[in-house]
Amino acid sequence: MSTTTVTPVEAVRLPDPYPFYARLVAERPFAFDEALGAWVAADAAAVRAVLGSGVLRVRPVAEPVPAGLAGTAAGEVFGQLVRMTDGAATARLKGAVAGALARADTAYAGELAARFTREALAGGGEVPYEELMFGVPARVVAVLAGLTGGADREAARAIADFVRCIPATAGPEDREVASVAAVRLRELLGPVLDSAAAAGPEAAAGSGAGIREGYGSGRAHALLAELVRAADREGLVDLGPLLSNAIGFLSQTYDATAGLIGNTLVALARGADAPDTGALVREVVRHDAPIQNTRRFAAGAFTHAGSTVEPGQQLLVVLAAANRDPAVNPDPHTLHPGRVNPVIFTFGAAAHRCPGEPLAVALATAVVTELRTAGWSTTATPAYRPLANARIPLL
Repeated sequence: MSTTTVTPVEAVRLPDPYPFYARLVAERPFAFDEALGAWVAADAAAVRAVLGSGVLRVRPVAEPVPAGLAGTAAGEVFGQLVRMTDGAATARLKGAVAGALARADTAYAGELAARFTREALAGGGEVPYEELMFGVPARVVAVLAGLTGGADREAARAIADFVRCIPATAGPEDREVASVAAVRLRELLGPVLDSAAAAGPEAAAGSGAGIREGYGSGRAHALLAELVRAADREGLVDLGPLLSNAIGFLSQTYDATAGLIGNTLVALARGADAPDTGALVREVVRHDAPIQNTRRFAAGAFTHAGSTVEPGQQLLVVLAAANRDPAVNPDPHTLHPGRVNPVIFTFGAAAHRCPGEPLAVALATAVVTELRTAGWSTTATPAYRPLANARIPLL
């Protein structure tokens, strides 16, 4: 395995990509990869610099929405997601999204995830890993957003279709399926958001009462109520971008949480000594990151470590490599639950840091805890899905 025969994108689905990443950190921490046609940031210093730069964007300047999505329902949602946009207006919307997620009831989310996991296991037979990794987290977020009575399951199915439009490899069929899903997700979430907006930010502030009475009762639109309240603080009145980012709550949960659950189960199968499941999950976030890389596009010249990225060029930011940089995490290749003050890049940094980390950890911890309690285990040597940035085992 060498930098001439493996790219950082191909490494995502290797049985063990980490020796390759370690060589990148040691030998090519910031360099141009001819095979990718992109700059690669691998060590912690380079990743910090790239993620913190104001001239590097999450989308190409000339193509804020992928050409194949332009003019479709999926494209409209994509173009308003804060994770896919930059700029001053986006910063305010991002503040609202982060503010809402910061107030998400992670304890209740964990209770729901545990309940849904027990229900999925109650049927006996083989463990329904697909449902546990993807369906359960999506259903929980749907319930937090106010979708109950079967709508949570429908939303989980729809978001599985919507995320098909996200990868650069998405084809016409993927985009068509995603657009149908975007329409349906708007139909499901729109009335809940309208209700939260009509009640006003004052009602949102008190929306926490009664949620634990049952499956979504009492605070049936808590997450979206918090979104409305946070948007009011930011002076935002247009519900369209809020609705798109309500869909974003589901889409960002999907692959990332599935990978975190799966990689934690694999760590256990490989003999991880972790009586505290929550501590194990938090270390897996660093040690075997569910999202291994992300991309940036140069809107202006960017210089790091004596090298200059020219406008129009792109960069691959290898978060999983930076997580294991010995300059920021001592003994980085050891899985150490309870690691003190780890430096973790998995959820990004700076303006585009994902605010959903506590929710993802709570969901993964609940699902893995229930599986451990039930005595289920998985393989230590899985294959991995053929994805460019998400490391998700096939269990």
